[in-house]
Amino acid sequence: MLVCIPDVLDAAQLVSLRERLDRAGEAWVDGRVTAGYQGAPVKFNRQIDERSEVALACQRIVVSAIERNPVFISAVLPNMVYPPMFNRYGEGMKFGAHVDGSVRIHPHDGRKIRTDVSATLFLTNPADYDGGELQIEDTYGCHSVKLPAGDMVVYTAASLHQVAPITRGTRTSCFFWVQSLIRDDAQRTMLYEMDGAIQRLNQTNADEIARRSLIGCYHNLVREWSET
Repeated sequence: MLVCIPDVLDAAQLVSLRERLDRAGEAWVDGRVTAGYQGAPVKFNRQIDERSEVALACQRIVVSAIERNPVFISAVLPNMVYPPMFNRYGEGMKFGAHVDGSVRIHPHDGRKIRTDVSATLFLTNPADYDGGELQIEDTYGCHSVKLPAGDMVVYTAASLHQVAPITRGTRTSCFFWVQSLIRDDAQRTMLYEMDGAIQRLNQTNADEIARRSLIGCYHNLVREWSET
């Protein structure tokens, strides 16, 4: 599953985030501090110290936005969200091909969070930098993603992916992981497509009995497959 979600952040939220990040100073650290043994040799970027005050303030903005976003909820069916992190790529920086670690330790309370879904929220407009595409491989090939500021892409964390080298400008993004109620990506995709069909049928006032039956099937599948 790979879903692009437009307008996760509005203009005011983008300005607030970017101003905080631009003023972060020493809170910007080597991105390898949170990389595992696979990622560290191929990771060349900067990121905000995830325990810093600026990280906490920015996390609140992002979490508030995704909690209210119906497409994010439908596509991901979140159970636990790892606190959003923030990175920056300047010229020559990149993150080579890797698969995200399967479990993350929550930085504030020590909980273990299974990483079912990866998310990248773009904070820089594509015209402001060259390169820096998020390249995600799945069974259908390689997908290159470079979205407007405020848009987000979510995809299975089991995917091999990388960030292409920056050749001009600076790319700033937010990234995080989600433990979904539905561990299996194929099941999660099926539920997302079913929910989309239900919403379209609701908008057209299609047969009420049929809609009610389909809604019941959706919730019974969530009940059958969920791990909470």
